[in-house]
Amino acid sequence: MSEQHASYERRGRLGLITLERPQALNAVTAVLIAQVRAFALAAERDPEVVAICITGRGRGFCAGADMSLLTDAVGGKSGQAGPPPKGLDAALFGFLLNSTKPVIAAVNGVAAGGGFVLALMCDLRFVAEDAYFTTVFTKRGLISEHLTSWLLPRMIGLNRALDLLWSSRKVDAAEAYRLGLADYVVPADGLIGAVEAYVEGLSANVAPRALAVIKGLVHRHLDTDVGVAAEECRDAMVAALAHPDAAEGVASFMQRRTPKFSAWTGGNP
Repeated sequence: MSEQHASYERRGRLGLITLERPQALNAVTAVLIAQVRAFALAAERDPEVVAICITGRGRGFCAGADMSLLTDAVGGKSGQAGPPPKGLDAALFGFLLNSTKPVIAAVNGVAAGGGFVLALMCDLRFVAEDAYFTTVFTKRGLISEHLTSWLLPRMIGLNRALDLLWSSRKVDAAEAYRLGLADYVVPADGLIGAVEAYVEGLSANVAPRALAVIKGLVHRHLDTDVGVAAEECRDAMVAALAHPDAAEGVASFMQRRTPKFSAWTGGNP
């Protein structure tokens, strides 16, 4: 691809994906989606990467779908509505849910519409003090798309989710934290540093494979019968005890040293 709508760099054990359309508040394009997907896959397969972070260049995290993508879909040019734009016809950024590594959103500014979706598709949200969220959908005559009707109630509760989805009002960082939408709120100039410190803590103390297993269990068990979930947890624990990481965890504790766990490069844990 000749256009650069996203970039990637490894900072220690963190794979950092940056949206690179600051002049458009990092609005979503098909190119941007494809590049984020490619970088996320590369980070997944890198044994040195423990977690992935997504942030935006400039003053916005992501302002949603580029309006040029939606023009044809609503009949703006032809007068007849067409199919959803390529890349926007399913769960936007849904591939992040399938990553077996932790995915963290570093929300540095407005996260609106598709940007709100992107933040929800990440496992954790670190939010700058001056950032804010808005669903936007109803202000465009649209509905709770791209799995927001499934994800948001599970994060903040049914009535709060309906409020945000119905009203499309702005939610600042402090309220987002109170609602459970933001996990950490930090000064804007320390946002990426806070994510780096969190990931360094993970890399120094926990097994990457264990992170992958836990993420899979938590997502699957959202809609799993308690008996089935209990059996899966039992089987996962048996597999964990048989894995070399368990022996290393015990040995490092007994020897009072930093553990040296095996690297994780995706796949089935």
